[in-house]
Amino acid sequence: MKKSEIKFTVSLDDDNLPKSIEWDATDKEAEGAESTRSISLNVWDTLNQSTLRIDLWTSEMSVAEMKRFYIDILGGMGQNILNSTGDEYYSEEIKALCDRLVKHVNEENEKKQ
Repeated sequence: MKKSEIKFTVSLDDDNLPKSIEWDATDKEAEGAESTRSISLNVWDTLNQSTLRIDLWTSEMSVAEMKRFYIDILGGMGQNILNSTGDEYYSEEIKALCDRLVKHVNEENEKKQ
């Protein structure tokens, strides 16, 4: 059986907030750890029938990037639910939410200009 490993390394500042985040994976195309500004990891806890979450970001992650990051995550979840369950309604509802969020973010950006 093939195994794959994903590794996150988080450096913390004096207040225990993420200063830098690096990730690496055995199946990643490029070799060596890569820097990122944010991670969001969700794990299904079978025993408790609930989701465990780890959300970390550095101070370098802008608000605009954070909003885009979560829209992308939601969009991916919509596609994943379609692939894993075939539930088109569920997937389309997530896509519609993403469309509304993109519109909201675009309107916010226009106001700032």
